[in-house]
Amino acid sequence: MKSFRQLLAVLLLASSTAVPALAGDYPERPITIVVPYPAGGSADILARTVGQKLAVQIGQPVIVENRAGAGTAIGARFVAEARPDGYTLLLGTVSSQAINPAMSKTGYDPLKDFVPVSALASIPFVLVANPGVGYANVGDLIAAAKQNPGSISYASAGPGTSNHLAGEMLASAAKIKLLHVPYKGSAPALADVLAGHVPLMFDLQTTSLPNIASHKLKALAVTGSQRSSLLPGVPTVAESGLPGFEVSAWFGVFAPAKVPAPVLNKLSAAMARVLEDPVLAQRLRDIGAEPDARSAAQFSAYVAEEAGKYASVVKTAGLAP
Repeated sequence: MKSFRQLLAVLLLASSTAVPALAGDYPERPITIVVPYPAGGSADILARTVGQKLAVQIGQPVIVENRAGAGTAIGARFVAEARPDGYTLLLGTVSSQAINPAMSKTGYDPLKDFVPVSALASIPFVLVANPGVGYANVGDLIAAAKQNPGSISYASAGPGTSNHLAGEMLASAAKIKLLHVPYKGSAPALADVLAGHVPLMFDLQTTSLPNIASHKLKALAVTGSQRSSLLPGVPTVAESGLPGFEVSAWFGVFAPAKVPAPVLNKLSAAMARVLEDPVLAQRLRDIGAEPDARSAAQFSAYVAEEAGKYASVVKTAGLAP
């Protein structure tokens, strides 16, 4: 009988360590948000800004850990394989959750291996042109491209990046042919557009705003579903004759797929309170981002839609994994 009780105690102890803590105990220690990019970029700034607010809501420190590499796959895979107890989260982006899995073998499934905790924000792209070109709007660009197929080029941060695929989507939607000029990052691509070596680029609103304000770049359209509050006079691509066109660099918080529902709900509720903070909303807008108030369920559906959209774009453009 004694040995049976000892065995039972061991089994109970083992089961208690294997099952993540329920919401009543959670969180009992610091939470880590993994950012799959180097420190200092938009995703990193966003994670640290939100992490500070989340720490207040949950009563535990929030640590931001940068795990860059392999086009976000290293950091995302680390979280996908982490213990699903709510203590390791991912600052996921359109690249990590939609584009890269369509482009390459990342080692994780963005829909099966993660569950969305909360949407955070999105940053639209702006289709910018060097002032020396003669396009006043998207209509002018499309007309010129149809007159001389393949003669108009656009710069990107590299093959498979958001601004590359934005160009592929524009070409497909408008039934035109554009010449893609890839660079090793957005900075050198933008430098060549400013210098007039390449006429066009889909640039993040964050970095394009100063150049638009100083008239070094001409804004033809923004790529969000609605006009940007920072560029109210610039139409969307959808308004410019291509309905349904939408591309943005979106961000959200994700947990490993098997995190217990009570823990997930507690995290989602805490994030909802964080995003209600008007000070945070203004800080996001100050860096060119628009707060995203979608519920976790709505965001989950959006992520699935985006993954399908980019898989289709990659296939149509012939960008084999």
